[in-house]
Amino acid sequence: MTCDFAKVKALVIGDIMLDVFVYGNVNRISPEAPVPVFRFHHKVEMLGGAGNVVANLASLGCQTSFIGIVGNDDAGQKIASLLTATGANCHLLKLKNYPTIVKTRFVAKTNHLLRMDNEEVLPVITALLPRIRKILRRAIKGVDIVLVSDYNKGLLTPVTTPLVIEICHELNKKVIIDPKGNDYSKYTGATLLKPNLKEFSEATGKNYDPLSPDFHQDISQGAACLFQKYKIKHLVITLSEHGMLHVSDAPIIKMEKVSAQVKEVCDVSGAGDTALATLGASLGYGASIGTAMKLANIAAGIAVGKLGTAAISVDELKKSLTSREQGMGHLHPNNKIVTLEQAKRITDKLKEQGKIIGFTNGCFDCCHLGHLSSFMQIRKHCDVLIVAINSDQSVKRYKGKERPIQNEKTRSILVASLEYVDYVIVFSEDTPLALIDKLRPDIIAKEGYPLDQWPEAQFAIRYGAQAIELDRLEGYSTTSLIEKMKN
Repeated sequence: MTCDFAKVKALVIGDIMLDVFVYGNVNRISPEAPVPVFRFHHKVEMLGGAGNVVANLASLGCQTSFIGIVGNDDAGQKIASLLTATGANCHLLKLKNYPTIVKTRFVAKTNHLLRMDNEEVLPVITALLPRIRKILRRAIKGVDIVLVSDYNKGLLTPVTTPLVIEICHELNKKVIIDPKGNDYSKYTGATLLKPNLKEFSEATGKNYDPLSPDFHQDISQGAACLFQKYKIKHLVITLSEHGMLHVSDAPIIKMEKVSAQVKEVCDVSGAGDTALATLGASLGYGASIGTAMKLANIAAGIAVGKLGTAAISVDELKKSLTSREQGMGHLHPNNKIVTLEQAKRITDKLKEQGKIIGFTNGCFDCCHLGHLSSFMQIRKHCDVLIVAINSDQSVKRYKGKERPIQNEKTRSILVASLEYVDYVIVFSEDTPLALIDKLRPDIIAKEGYPLDQWPEAQFAIRYGAQAIELDRLEGYSTTSLIEKMKN
């Protein structure tokens, strides 16, 4: 499988909206009513709906175009600005007296407290059809793949949707649709539909249980009805934690399934958009539907591990794909070893998501139970743990010319392989003070150093972090372990 999408030209058509994430903390209940008091910290505005598909395609490296409608208001201007920032070529129709759709989510740490929607049904746009037809034909003619993102907000009607499919057929272009609602008649003739299991159930009028022994047979029967009724050739059904299922009609029903890869679900917002974008990019590149589905499944797994409707990058997809091909999954230790600049970008993003960053450091020459105990203790206080490891030259200055016993590469891989550790940095200075200053972790922790004799702790406390003196597990030290081996 490949992730080289730079030559892929993709067009997105669909309902666009502005996703606003308001982050803060909840520490008490209001005395006025039994509701949480939300203390504002910061706000993030992102492209939502079809806009998130655009953002993901652009992040994957595709040459991306977009056709959609917004209101002639501040939110519409913000969407236009965000689209421009992606580098996409946009045909954005701005309607008067129509409010741009805005969905505002209030998030405390990683917990969604409330979603506030500002939206109205799009008015009938019959008068705009001649103009839309010209825009569609010109845009579709110059791309490799067309992605339709239907959020049932009024753009993709029983008139406009068949128009898109008709032009795609005339120009011999594949059209991939993320459907909404239970009436699939407007999708007749589409190359591929990507419903989730709930949407597939609504379209067929039946319930499906992925754990049932008859699940595949039931899906096959439901898919056959849709294939026959709406002249669809392919379905990719997303099954949440059960992965994805490709069903094709060629001429007998065929199935191909991939299992979900995600280990920790942080937020499902936009994961379907990420899957649609990756599926479309892969098919536009020329991949088979089975290969495209596998890449889309990996991409969706990355997306749900993030907070908000953030796009995934082509580097993230490549790294995850490489790790799986090596048989190690997303926990491959080499993926955890980062430079200081990489760690800075990672921690900045994690802090935006409300994550608590923990930090500790050491030589870790011969990993033993004492080290493991320290990692286990600090991990109780943070969401993400960064471990800084002294370089070989730093260890020699600190421990003597006979140390380290194991080189920095070996020590880094051993520490990174532990499930308690998220990232590892090798540093050459005598102390990790420069790293702490750059990363500004929320918590730093170490065993054997009283706070008043620990300069890094004093520095961290001054900028507002918490310093923790870890309990020492007696009877374990690298020095004593080396002496025992010598004797």
